[in-house]
Amino acid sequence: MGVMRSGSSKPVRQSVSLPANVASQVRSLAKARKLSASRMLLELIVNGMEAEKRRQQEFFGLAERFRNATDPEEVKRLGDQMGRLVFGA
Repeated sequence: MGVMRSGSSKPVRQSVSLPANVASQVRSLAKARKLSASRMLLELIVNGMEAEKRRQQEFFGLAERFRNATDPEEVKRLGDQMGRLVFGA
């Protein structure tokens, strides 16, 4: 899994404090994938950022459909979906 993208800028050293249980999970994942804990953290962060970007795109697409909807039932259904995206199930 190529985390470092071509054209990446120089790596920046960053210190992060993790709760003990999270650090343990990171080490366990890293060991299972034969990666360093630092590389595992990098992959988790990049994957999380990509997931957040997809979630935002989904929300904006849903908001656009909500604005354009004319059927009251469709408006309610889309409004409920937006509420679940924003506030969770």
